[in-house]
Amino acid sequence: MVIREAVSKDLTSILTIYNQGIEDRIATLETEQKDQQYMMKWFSKHQNRYKVLVAEIEDIIVGWASLNPYNARDAYRGVADLSIYIARSHRGSGIGSVLLEQIEQLAIQNHFHKIVLFTFSFNGLGQGLYRKRGFREVGVFKNQGILDGNYVDVMAMEKLLKS
Repeated sequence: MVIREAVSKDLTSILTIYNQGIEDRIATLETEQKDQQYMMKWFSKHQNRYKVLVAEIEDIIVGWASLNPYNARDAYRGVADLSIYIARSHRGSGIGSVLLEQIEQLAIQNHFHKIVLFTFSFNGLGQGLYRKRGFREVGVFKNQGILDGNYVDVMAMEKLLKS
């Protein structure tokens, strides 16, 4: 497996994996499929400190992770929000752990001291990955969003990084 920084030619694969996450209702409150234009705009915001990494196996992208702005206020410049998505066919195979390890190193290099993330309370696979990498549960937002007509709880997790 190769982990590398994403380039624009990766967007079709990133989009496919992201749309799988939207369809599967396990990783995001997004309900509408995204298109190439959306991804191009999203990617243009990930060129400086906020980076995207991809995981490749035999030249096929099987997962991605990104550092995203947590809050626009200057006081939060050291905090990054995390997104991580793995292709359906490769979930549970250790790719997320490798991606997460690498994105943490990239966060340190880009002067972040903390990563936060938000996950569904019922996403045990994701929470297991995050806990294994040293994230801790901060709390649960009850009825934080609506997914398929039902309220869902969202768990906040964080990790302080060594710099």
